[in-house]
Amino acid sequence: MIFVCDEGVDRSIVEQLRSDGHNVTYIAELSPSIPDDEVLREANERGAVLVTADKDFGELVFRLGRLSTGVFLIRLHDLPTHDRAALVGAVVREHAAELPGAFSVLSSTKLRIRRQG
Repeated sequence: MIFVCDEGVDRSIVEQLRSDGHNVTYIAELSPSIPDDEVLREANERGAVLVTADKDFGELVFRLGRLSTGVFLIRLHDLPTHDRAALVGAVVREHAAELPGAFSVLSSTKLRIRRQG
């Protein structure tokens, strides 16, 4: 899969996705501090699922109607960093086909996948 990881995503998650063979662009390496609109545009231009820890992308996609090739919102603050990366890797392996074109939210207790449109 192709992912764009927002700069607020733990580096361990980026490294996990890369080690699992995914194509990952990390905003922290590419262009730190760019606005959320530009992060979303970058993901769309690459045909990538945006991985983020920033709830503001929900407002961009749902309230403001911005198009998206998929958003994967990670809400795992209650887990240690290593566990976050392992869980994200496992969820991506199991649900890869469902993430593109959806707004997905992962917490430590559940995964919600909401189709856009």
